Amino acid sequence: MPVLNRIAAFSDDMRVWRRHLHRHPELGFECHGTAAFVTQRLRDFGVDEIHEGIAQTGIVAIINGQGQGPTIGLRADMDALPIQERTGAEWASSMDGRMHACGHDGHTTMLLGAARYLAETRNFSGRVALIFQPAEETDGGAEVMVRAGIMQRFGISRVFAMHNSPGAPAGHLSTTPGPIMAAVDTFEIHVQGSGGHGAMPHLTADPVVAAVSIVNAIQTIPSRNHCALDDLVVSVTQIHTGSTDNIVPDTAYVCGTVRTFDPAVQDMVRRRLTSICEGQGLAYDVSVDLDYQTSYPATVNDPAEAAFASDVAREIAGPDAVDDNVQRQMGAEDFSYMLNAVPGCYLFLGQGDTASLHHPGYDFNDDVAPVGASLFARLVERAQPSGAPVAACQD
Repeated sequence: MPVLNRIAAFSDDMRVWRRHLHRHPELGFECHGTAAFVTQRLRDFGVDEIHEGIAQTGIVAIINGQGQGPTIGLRADMDALPIQERTGAEWASSMDGRMHACGHDGHTTMLLGAARYLAETRNFSGRVALIFQPAEETDGGAEVMVRAGIMQRFGISRVFAMHNSPGAPAGHLSTTPGPIMAAVDTFEIHVQGSGGHGAMPHLTADPVVAAVSIVNAIQTIPSRNHCALDDLVVSVTQIHTGSTDNIVPDTAYVCGTVRTFDPAVQDMVRRRLTSICEGQGLAYDVSVDLDYQTSYPATVNDPAEAAFASDVAREIAGPDAVDDNVQRQMGAEDFSYMLNAVPGCYLFLGQGDTASLHHPGYDFNDDVAPVGASLFARLVERAQPSGAPVAACQD
């Protein structure tokens, strides 16, 4: 896997950083220790500006290049997940019930590696803005940072990020023009009936039967209200009701997720869910309340930036290790808010044969961190060339 020589030289340091971060996972916006670690490394590297406390624990660091030019943004997420780790690694989480099960420790490390290299070499014009973001997993830290005005404040004109990809060959890079990850919505359905004795259901308004009927009707949205050739997922993931065998309960609860790429499809799903809840409420003589919550929008790559990032990826990983038309995924990513603000591209970096994301046995593959750091660095050098010689790559 070709990487920049200088980054290869401090790959052992990157391994140490990553494993320190893995041992100390933090959730949501509460990434105080992680932010402090990142800030200290950035100071050691001699970056020009460090702006802390954005979105509570987010950081934007600036490295100036040679001469005037635009500002390119590079983003890494920092937060972990509320999962009990089962890797058995020496560097396993020291925090009960928390672990880096999505590889954000690796993403942060790769951006730190790129920062060290770029601060040393400065073989680019303009500036690079290093964005270390909290709260990707659930709270939309990217949206908070965008609303805080980081794109305007730092003059960021394009932005890039990457995510590790378990199961893909180690060091392989992939992306696609247009949508690459889905929008995510959540629905909660509260059914209010009238309970009673299980032996006398005719004296009740049974919320259990209504909830089951609602769930069955929901399955017709992707199968009967949407073209089968287009991407749509509607999944019911929770049903809660009742307490014992001989009591018809008063209430039932249904919850699920919706994944789309097209806002028109998203609107259709919401309309159909509303109609189903209203209709089933009338059919079963119960009250049905739908709470539909929109969350992260679809992650949509700018076609020109995706083509540019793919070209740089081929330089780093080799032409046979880059897929520039990867199948889009139904998972969601709050980097979408940054791509809605300025053009850019989101890529995947293969991890090899590891446990899947959000699994208690997952651990980031340290061997691919220099590849990701090299890609970050070369995106800057290629996007904003200075005319100075560029460091060589190494097999």
